[in-house]
Amino acid sequence: MAVNVPKFKLNDGKEIPAVGLGEALVDPRFPNLSKPEEVTKAVEHAIKEGYRHIDCAWGYGNEKDVGEGIRLSGVPRSEIFITSKLWGTWHSRVEECLDQTLSNLGTDYLDLYLIHWPVPLNPKGNHPVFPLLPDGKRDVDHAWKLADTWKQMEAVLKKGKVRSIGVSNFSQTKLEEILPTAEIIPVVNQLELHIYNPQHKLIEFMKSKNITPQAYSPLGSTNSPLLTDPDVVSIAEQHKLQPADVLLGYLLAKGIVVLPKSVTPSRITANLTGAIRALETLTKVDVERLDGLAAAGKQKRFITPPWPVDLGFEHWPKLL
Repeated sequence: MAVNVPKFKLNDGKEIPAVGLGEALVDPRFPNLSKPEEVTKAVEHAIKEGYRHIDCAWGYGNEKDVGEGIRLSGVPRSEIFITSKLWGTWHSRVEECLDQTLSNLGTDYLDLYLIHWPVPLNPKGNHPVFPLLPDGKRDVDHAWKLADTWKQMEAVLKKGKVRSIGVSNFSQTKLEEILPTAEIIPVVNQLELHIYNPQHKLIEFMKSKNITPQAYSPLGSTNSPLLTDPDVVSIAEQHKLQPADVLLGYLLAKGIVVLPKSVTPSRITANLTGAIRALETLTKVDVERLDGLAAAGKQKRFITPPWPVDLGFEHWPKLL
């Protein structure tokens, strides 16, 4: 399928496809989550349909499945933009975590490597992914500095193991913990971004630093109210689009990379073609209308893990 996916230029001069396939957690303990074979088939289908950007993470437990899907697609590795992420228990061992990711994916480099959360976790805790304290709270390594994680990210970039580096889930406060000593400015910040959580102030700050925003939850969450929002439905009907198209096109129009998650082949295809169609169709008035929904009383986050630290975000649950 010949799909002309737009690209955005990053602050290091490289280009990133503006629509990517977001991958979800794979965990055999939770049967309602994506299954490994579903992830593999989803990635293979997405690439055959025209996607050239796949977003995964060490913490999702799906890198081997993603790598298999890429191989089965038959499309050369050089044509696919692959992102993965450093998990919290590896902040002091960036290259070691990256090497696991490269082995899992079956590649010798990543196009983009991100710090998944600005929360270093105890690397010697009681669990490799979510170490816990006796009181049940997540075991955070409070002594470790994010600036030191970023130095190691810069080091793997200089070695050629990754082409670009960035962050995920970083507020302005957390960005300001790494920027003063950074030799290389993050190319992206991947965030929960959608019509109900537009984070306008943070986006403006990122623009001032030439950091590209990415949306990992552009359609909201499971059973998302975004798809039935009256303004979204109205705009969709006006332009003969689907509500999901409007949600994705809105973000693209604002220069935000979208990473919709799905393992359903028809939805994967529709997200790509619909997003591009909406980008070409939505007006400035439409975008401004959607921009105002959160401030008009619909502000809502769907993803707020119980990190026992202040992340510095607006509209985040108070620490207990």
